[in-house]
Amino acid sequence: MSVPPSSPPVAQAGSLVLDAEALYRELLRGVRALMAPGTRLVGVASGGAWLVERLQRDLGLEGAPSVLSSALHRDDFAQRGLAASAQTQIAFDVNGADVLVLDDVLYTGRTVRAVINELFDYGRPACVRLAVLVDRGGRQLPVQADFAAARVALPASQSLALARAADGTFQFQVNAMEA
Repeated sequence: MSVPPSSPPVAQAGSLVLDAEALYRELLRGVRALMAPGTRLVGVASGGAWLVERLQRDLGLEGAPSVLSSALHRDDFAQRGLAASAQTQIAFDVNGADVLVLDDVLYTGRTVRAVINELFDYGRPACVRLAVLVDRGGRQLPVQADFAAARVALPASQSLALARAADGTFQFQVNAMEA
């Protein structure tokens, strides 16, 4: 895997090391560039919700952070049921809003499809864009992030998830996918 020198991901001896804090700083820069007056942030539960909490603070945005749950619109609902994830909480009027959806990892596109369906249950936004910490490829649906702090390739047998420490700092966990 070739990685440009300015990119935070680094490959070492067959394992991928991602500096989640460096990627967060890059995401913050990208979100600032995407923001317009009135842009509203909403995070995908759970990693995206953590990102929105911190972005709201770092950008000096007022109001409660908004969260979208994909649980009710997932195409694998029959297998997963209602996961123990956060419930949707939107602290603004969706109708006519410029919405920036944030997530930790973009993979197949199925979660993004589900949260967009959930968002439209609350109204009709003027614009919906997507920003992510990591785009790992592997798309099954025609979904693309407007901003990705990093793009990495992982085998389909591995999952990548954001974790948050007690002090609020981020790190990534790479795990074997469940069969």
